[in-house]
Amino acid sequence: MNRNNFLPHVALALVLILIAAFAGQLRRWQTQWKERVRIIPAEEKRQTPTNSIETPYEARNIGAPEVLVKFKAGVTDEAIERITVGLNDQVEDRIESVPGLEAIDDFDDESADLVAAQYRSLPEVEYAEPVFELSIEEVGTSPVTPRDPRFVEQWALFNDGTRGGTKGADISAPDAWSVTTGSDKVVVAVLDSGVDYTHSDLASNMWIRPSNIPMYEDKDLGEIQDLHGYNALENSADPMDDNGHGTHCAGIIGAEGGNDIGIAGVNWKVQIMPLKFMNAGGYGTTKDAIEAINYVIDRKKAGVNVRVISASWGSTMKSRGLEDVIRKAYDAGILFVAASGNATTNNDRTPHYPSSYNVPNVISVAALDRNDQLATFSNYGPKSVAIAAPGVDILSTWLGDEYEEKSGTSMATPVVSGVAALIAAESPKITVDDLRERILASVDLLPSLKGKIVTGGRINAAKAVGAK
Repeated sequence: MNRNNFLPHVALALVLILIAAFAGQLRRWQTQWKERVRIIPAEEKRQTPTNSIETPYEARNIGAPEVLVKFKAGVTDEAIERITVGLNDQVEDRIESVPGLEAIDDFDDESADLVAAQYRSLPEVEYAEPVFELSIEEVGTSPVTPRDPRFVEQWALFNDGTRGGTKGADISAPDAWSVTTGSDKVVVAVLDSGVDYTHSDLASNMWIRPSNIPMYEDKDLGEIQDLHGYNALENSADPMDDNGHGTHCAGIIGAEGGNDIGIAGVNWKVQIMPLKFMNAGGYGTTKDAIEAINYVIDRKKAGVNVRVISASWGSTMKSRGLEDVIRKAYDAGILFVAASGNATTNNDRTPHYPSSYNVPNVISVAALDRNDQLATFSNYGPKSVAIAAPGVDILSTWLGDEYEEKSGTSMATPVVSGVAALIAAESPKITVDDLRERILASVDLLPSLKGKIVTGGRINAAKAVGAK
């Protein structure tokens, strides 16, 4: 072989050697990439290693999920894992009550809208939506510090016309109490910022998980010793309120009556189950709200007599995931009472969620002042807002064993939730459909509400429990 023929052969051999070396390195990179984006089993999430172990990559922590994805029926967990790994994402939690609904964390720091759009484009996906923020429905008012038992100031329960009010513009609570003052066998879940379960006017009416009910266990999030309820913000057992809003709503439903302390709730006796999904600033996400409702459904199936979820918060953004889990609550026999909102808008034209979901267990509540007038801030809707209740200057429990007046459809909502609990105490076997129907039929018609809400009336507790 002459020199001219020899050099091209040497060059070709060198190129082939380089290609083979690069191919080997590429396979090693692929293997490391697959290891780096693997799905971490629930057991690994819950365990903290006692010894440091060197790994060929930096481990990634699960962050807050950015999207909710509902996969179509028949899509297996293995297929979901392949899809999420392929998109460099990870399932943070599966919502057991809605098969196929997954909370997913994206590792690429893409916008939630873009991630949701990626999933919507897949044939295996029914729907995908960003996790968005929800806020409480309250209008700020000047705080009032209590000194003595305050029932005389609870105009929503008994309006004697003082402080510029109209006599009889109330829910007729004393007449209702002649039939029932509530029952400690009825559980109402307050889905909010948590509840101060140590408040002296609430402590005896707080739900505590019975010894015969197993602790809550989520196959993705782990085991929760849910003695007092559930904290979806931190996936923990402590739903202590650090905002005040949830404690205020809880007191309207069930501050202990007849104990010579503070105020009386619509129910003197009831069990309040705290569900914390909002932070100290009064904000939460759809994902955490869904997780908390999922918890309630699980507890109902385990034998807890949860009859009502009270939801004093909302958004104009629609979540199909939230709608789905509320529908599952209906299937479990749980009423869902929701605030209509505080934007002075018509919900028929501009829906407000969750109160505007067309689900059979939802009751949307508007707010009234002490003169039976629609509150200046309250949303309304002749087709979408069901009923009205007092919601201005409502005195109730607050943090630090105190009491404050607050205004909003947030305050009107637990009034209706409380009446629902009174009905359940008087009629323990009533179905969720009949419970909703009885509430809507138990109103005092008001000229101010004609053409404004579905029933045209204010809730009347006495009528609701059949008081003569």
